[in-house]
Amino acid sequence: MYDVYQIFVNILLTIILSLFLTPLVRKLAFKIGAVDIPNKRRVNEKIMPSMGGLAIYLAFFFSVFILQPVELSTSFPIFVAATIVLLTGLIDDIKEISPKAKMLGLIIAAIIIVYLNNLTVVQVSVPFMDYLYLPTWIGFPITIFWILAITNSINLIDGLDGLASGISIIALTTMGVIGVFFLENTSFVTSIMIFTLVGAIIGFLPYNFYPAKIYLGDTGALFLGFMISVMSLYGLKNVTLITLIIPIVILGIPITDTVYAMLRRKLNSMPMSSADRHHMHHRLMTLGLTHKQTVLVIYLIAGIFSMIALLYPLSSLIGSILITIALLFGLEVFIELIGLVGENRRPLLNKLREFAHKLNKNDNK
Repeated sequence: MYDVYQIFVNILLTIILSLFLTPLVRKLAFKIGAVDIPNKRRVNEKIMPSMGGLAIYLAFFFSVFILQPVELSTSFPIFVAATIVLLTGLIDDIKEISPKAKMLGLIIAAIIIVYLNNLTVVQVSVPFMDYLYLPTWIGFPITIFWILAITNSINLIDGLDGLASGISIIALTTMGVIGVFFLENTSFVTSIMIFTLVGAIIGFLPYNFYPAKIYLGDTGALFLGFMISVMSLYGLKNVTLITLIIPIVILGIPITDTVYAMLRRKLNSMPMSSADRHHMHHRLMTLGLTHKQTVLVIYLIAGIFSMIALLYPLSSLIGSILITIALLFGLEVFIELIGLVGENRRPLLNKLREFAHKLNKNDNK
């Protein structure tokens, strides 16, 4: 039996520890050269310390190992894999490495965590059918792909002060709530780790929110993306339609930004690894929002995604399908309004305008 009050106190201690560690990591970042230098791709106008994710990492694992009732057999594999991810990001923050080298570090970490914690997706529940069992040679690469995709999506969204850390708080909190109340195959220990990680990010956020005193860096963005992907897998091992949709909806902002970035680069014949200034936050700022307003708007949208995700466990299969259709329709309208793929690529809005024009003509006859 878990002492919920003590767990809550330990989360508060994690917040305080993160608050204390972040200024120390900031000083260390300047000393070892883990800094962001202003350029065409970045919004900062002065040299900024990076690798802020180290403070989150230290606060989280100190709490998991020392404070929280989490067994070593559960936490140690995560620690090993997350440390590889952290070191990969840290090296990139100090001395920029190639996308292939970063990907190699992430793949190694993903293989370790999937193998040691037996996280391979093994069966899928298909609506109106029985379970579809996946052989390891299919389930294993799908699981690795999930980890890599979510990790990189959080990294891509990390473009404004407090953006990735705030979205991570919203996503993880929603994941933790759903894990506690709705998903039977998610252990309470997983929720403890999720909320402990939320506490570590909350302690870091005051230094990271606009105007930021320190950035997450790849150290933090990759670490948070990796942890979110792994935590979501504890409820995904036996996949149903609902448990498949829920984490995708919770992570709607970074997933949407990543998918449309890939589509945009494909349409413009650009390499997939190339950077541009057409991500969601860039487009909102182009439309006239300030730095702070853009972050708050994306927080709001992420909150809406999370509220919708909370509806799925309460809905029937038909209800879930209708929610998904409405969500995809609204999302596409929003994407086209801000011109995420391109200002001239708005197929749905053009169709809606044509439809409205036809209705007008019929009314005037």
